[in-house]
Order: sequence, then C-alpha cells, then structure tokens
Amino acid sequence: MATVVLTAVGTALGGPVGAAIGGLIGNVIDHQILFKPKGREGARLADLQVQTSSYGTQVPKLFGTMRVAGTVIWATDLKEVQSRSGGGKGRGSVTSYSYSASFAVALSARAIGQVRRIWADGNLLRGAAGDFKTEVSAFRVHGGGEDQAVDPLIAAAQGIGVTPAHRGIAYVVFEDLALADYGNRIPSLTFEVEADHGPVAIGAVAGALSDGRLGGEGLAQVAGFAASGGDVRAAIAPLVEAYGLALRSDGAGLRLAAVGDGAEGAIDADGLARRVNGRDVDPAERSGAAADAVPVALSLRHHDAARDYQAGVQRVTRPGAGRQEVGMDLPVVMAADDARALAAARLADGWTGRATMTLRCDWRALALTPGAVVEVAQVPGLWRIEEREWEAMAVRLALRRVPGAGGTLPAGASSGAIVRQVDAPHGVTRLMLADLPPIRDGVASAPLLVAAASGGAGWRSAALFVMSESGEAMPIGRSALRAVMGVADDILPQGSATLVDRRHSLRVTLLADDMMLGGADEAALGQGRNLCLVGGELIQFEHAERIGADRYRLSGLRRGLRGTEWAMAGHGPSEPFLLIEEDRLVEPLAAMGRVGEPGAMARVAALGLGDVAPVEAAMTIEGAAIVPPSPVHLTVRGEGGGWRIGWIRRSRAGWRWNSGGDVPLGEEVERYAIRLLDGGAVVRSAESGVPQWTYDAAMVAADGTAGRSLVVEVRQMGTLAPGRVAAIDFVA
Repeated sequence: MATVVLTAVGTALGGPVGAAIGGLIGNVIDHQILFKPKGREGARLADLQVQTSSYGTQVPKLFGTMRVAGTVIWATDLKEVQSRSGGGKGRGSVTSYSYSASFAVALSARAIGQVRRIWADGNLLRGAAGDFKTEVSAFRVHGGGEDQAVDPLIAAAQGIGVTPAHRGIAYVVFEDLALADYGNRIPSLTFEVEADHGPVAIGAVAGALSDGRLGGEGLAQVAGFAASGGDVRAAIAPLVEAYGLALRSDGAGLRLAAVGDGAEGAIDADGLARRVNGRDVDPAERSGAAADAVPVALSLRHHDAARDYQAGVQRVTRPGAGRQEVGMDLPVVMAADDARALAAARLADGWTGRATMTLRCDWRALALTPGAVVEVAQVPGLWRIEEREWEAMAVRLALRRVPGAGGTLPAGASSGAIVRQVDAPHGVTRLMLADLPPIRDGVASAPLLVAAASGGAGWRSAALFVMSESGEAMPIGRSALRAVMGVADDILPQGSATLVDRRHSLRVTLLADDMMLGGADEAALGQGRNLCLVGGELIQFEHAERIGADRYRLSGLRRGLRGTEWAMAGHGPSEPFLLIEEDRLVEPLAAMGRVGEPGAMARVAALGLGDVAPVEAAMTIEGAAIVPPSPVHLTVRGEGGGWRIGWIRRSRAGWRWNSGGDVPLGEEVERYAIRLLDGGAVVRSAESGVPQWTYDAAMVAADGTAGRSLVVEVRQMGTLAPGRVAAIDFVA
C-alpha cells in the first residue's frame, strides 16, 4: 500500500526517476512495517477436528465445503427422564433413566449455505438426506446472515432481552439430543458445512478476508478452506505457501499472483551495470546452497473429500543427498492426486530455489518490483526478485530461481480406505411378533413371545411399548439388533419332519438388499444355525443362493422342527419370514415381569426415528413353548378281540439326539388323554400314564364299534398346557 502512495508522491516531485525512488522506499515500508513477518498461529487440521467450548476460541471462516468440529457456545444442563418397567406378579420393578441435552455449536464466522452430514464421536448422526440416526426433538441451522433472529430456545432459556442473535456467525442448535449412545454426555461433533456452492477461487478467498483490499485473478480454486489467524496475513498464509503465490503491489492495489507460470519481465544485457563509481564490476554473482540443506521429503496434510473430509497425508521424496523432512498443514479440501502434485511442486521449489543470484542493474530496474518473475539475459530459467535496493548509483537485485512451467508430476495417489458407515434414511419400522416353541435347552415355564423389529439399510432401533387393554403404552426399552426378515415368495407344500427335503426350495424376499443369508454344514445346523420361522413352521436351510438384490433361494430344507410339523399343511401366500437369532429378539412381556397367558391378546408397539406414528403388532398367545409336542409313531395292533394302541412320546425339554436313552419327560407327571372317534363323534375318552392304551373286546362290544372305521387321538397332558394331537385310523 505504501508502495502505491509513495510512487504517486515521487512522480509529483521528481518525475519518472522520483517515482521509481518513491516506489522503492514504499516497498521497504510495505515489507518492514505493513507486512513485516511475525510469529503467527494459522489454521491447523487438528483445530478443525476437535470440538471446543473454551472462552475466546477463534471460529474459522469457511469457504466451499468443509468438515469442522465447531465450538459449543451455549448448552443446558442434562435433562433426565425416568421410566419404570416390570413389577408384575410380585416381581420388583426396574427404573431406568435416560438423558438428553440442548446446545448450540458455532461453525463459521462467515455466512454458510447449509449443513449436510453430522458425525458424533465419529459415527454418523445425520445423513445426507437430513435424517437423524439418534433421537433429537428439533434441529435448526442459523446461516450467519446479518439479519438472522435469535434462536427461540436460547431466548426462552436466557431471556429475550439478553440473548444475542450471533449475526455474522453461522451456528446450529440441537434440542433434546438423546445421549444414551454417547455415554450420557454431549458427544464430539463434526459437521459437513457447505459455505459456498462449488469451489472457490483463491483470489475470491483473499478478497473476502481482506474486505476487497487484496485480490488475484487466474489462481487455483479450492473445494473447501477454513481461514483463521490473528490477521489477514495469517489467514491467507497457508494458501500462499502451499500454492507458491507471491504478493504484488501495483497501481491497482495489492494482489496475489502465481509464481512460475511465465516471466513478467526481462533484464537485458544492456540493462546490467558493469561500472559502479568508476570501477569495473561483475554485474552478476551466482551462488547455491548445498544439496543436503534442501528437504529430501515433504508431507502434506489436507482434508480429503473421498475420506469424508478426514485428514489425508501425501508424502513425496526427491532423489539425492539429504536427511531433512518437512511437513505442511493445509486446511484445504482436495483430492489425493492434487495434494500429491502440490507437495511435489513445493518440494521442487525448494530444490530449484537453492540457486540464487545478485544482479547490479541501471536505473531502469527500479520498474521491477519484488515478487516479480523475470528472465535474465544469457542465464537459463526463471528468477523471482526477492530484494531490490538502490546502492552506489546502481540497483541491486537479489533473485532466486523458480521452477518453470511443465515438468512431470508424480504418479497417481490414493486416498486410502476408510470404514464408512451406511448412510441411508432410517425408514419405517417393521415389527413382528412370534409365539415360539422352546429354542433353548431346558423346560420353559411360560410362553415364549418374542418381538423382532427391523427396517431398511439405515434402520437402527426403535422404542418398544406393551399396549394394555385400555390402550395405555408401557415402555419396555428399545428393540434388539436389526432382525433379518422378509416374506416368502413361494407356498411351501406338505412335507416330512423326518427327511431332508432336497426336492423343494423356498424363495424369500428380504426387507433390504444389505441383509444376507448364508449356507451351513451339518455341524452348524446341529448347533441351530439357519433356523427360521415361515408362517408358523420352523425350518432350517442348508443352502442359500442369491437370486436378486434382496432375494434368496433356500434349499436343503429341514421341515417341521421343534414340534411345528402341525403347521406344514397350513401355508399360504406371502407369509412372513424371520431368521431366528436370539440376540435380535426381545421378550416384551418378560421385560415387564409378566407371564403371557394362553388365549390372551398381546399387543406391542414400536416407534423408530423414521416412523410418523407407532407401528403395532398383535397376536393371540398360544403358548407354543409350554405345549408338549404331539406323540409320534402311533400303532394299532389286534389283541384278544380288542386293540392295543401304542406311541412314542416326545419332550419339550430339548431337541437334541440322545443316544442310548429316552428323552427327558419335561413334565411333572407322564399322562396322556385318548379319544376314540366314530365319524367325528366321540365314542370313548380315556387317560393313560404310559405310552400305550388297550381298547379291549368288552369296550368294543359296549361301544358297538365292531367293523366300523375309527380314529384314535392321543395327546400328552403337560404341566402347564395340553399337548398337540396325534391321530391314527383303523377298522375295529
């Protein structure tokens, strides 16, 4: 600035020579007073990745699209919500506590366009579609305009008269963010902020930071930049150093210019001063630093959009002697290839810049300003003027060589691999209730009613409620892990519970294409792998062939498992499909300390982040876990004019093969109920304490059933419920 002013003053007083001398003096003032180098602390990548709440912390000015942590500028105390569950039938209740917080985070000291994704403790909190992965009552973005109003929540808490609008500061406000996923504390947040739509030219960045006093045309563009520092020089310095720019002063003011794109002037041989004060002098003196004084490697740290704007590092080396390595922190968003090319260019600057030269020129060299790149007669390469001094009636120029245009860039770089969380909308919740037979070893003492919740690729969990007969919703906590569920595309035919079905297959469509089914060998099947519920039947599958994005063909079927062979004859179209995995199931009634009663209606509701209204599922409890399975291998043999009916009992105490002994009874006493039917009418009822019963000749005569077609029904009477029926027909 002083260069421009004193050039004008010199012109008025001394003509062209006076203008040159005035410009020279002004240049000294610029470099020694206005732009004198000083200690500074510019933007560091670490500053943009760690959330702070300290008083006096600087808020950066954002350009383009950046990922920043921000500064917490206001927060409430944690809000505690108490809920109670259980306590039924003499059991103690369970009181649980959940916490939430409301707070505001400043993002940019410059207006922004929008906030995209948000991460909390490194996990995705808000997706690109604007959907939150954790419960939050409200979320507001204040863009930082000069006319923005106060936030209503902060005003309600602090008072409308003392609440600042933070105009010129872009910030966001969270209302009641659930903290259960973050250890009941405000998590460390980072935000993807779009301050400008598209890349921003470095000249435009410089103009915005200096209120138009500094500019530059034809400079590189940056996809994102975070400017901070004590003054304009500190804020713009990372870009100047990384892109090899120079500060120029001319009649139009101060501007940034690229170095090495071409010469702006030339020093001819006749412009060199070969005599000074009547003595012959060498007009050019060349020197150079030792090779090992130049860094042998340079590491450039930057923000990489391919890594979700996390820090990336590109390291380049040069051949030759040297042990010194240097690093450069650049708060700019760029691709790995661009960062590597930029690092190579700066390393080349250091190598080429070893060469220096001092020239003594006549008065015409006063027109050349420091920072200008020139060509020198009979000297190869381009040279940047670093100093200009009037000395002994000659102009002394100190120059340093700069790289020319062109050259070979290093080979392509890679951003590296990161573990990226699935960013998909939470979507609606799918809720399914199932009344299962025992799926664990041991004897069940109550019905096993389970709830499975699931959804699309972005679904995480849902709050669960048991609905009373009066419609009251009683919370029981959250759902388990996302269950693998869908619908059956085929209607399963009648099958056998004693043979592996290799003839038929079952096609299923899952809820989302990221759900997967896999095959299992005999050992894995024996441990319960690939157990699934189709309608009311439990089956296992040996092979799973993917036939579409979300479709599978299941084969090698084991049918009617755990006493569900009764359901093989009742399959219909589009039956629900559920893969049975215990860690993905919740027992809603047990969570309340209640026991389901057979015949009672169970209603469960789920409410996830993507649900507009609660999703309900209801079913009548049959108590499959407490119902003994039907006897098997019924036989009828003639004996003394009557008939001996025999059978083999089964047990709900376990489903493993036990060689060398009977399965455990699983009930308090062994007892069976027998009915004899003639054309649907009950002819005789009886009970037995052993797995056989004799319909003797006297009974046949008394009932008048000789020669008639009869049906015998047998069921085991369990401790808690009667078992399922097995039947056989014969002619008496």
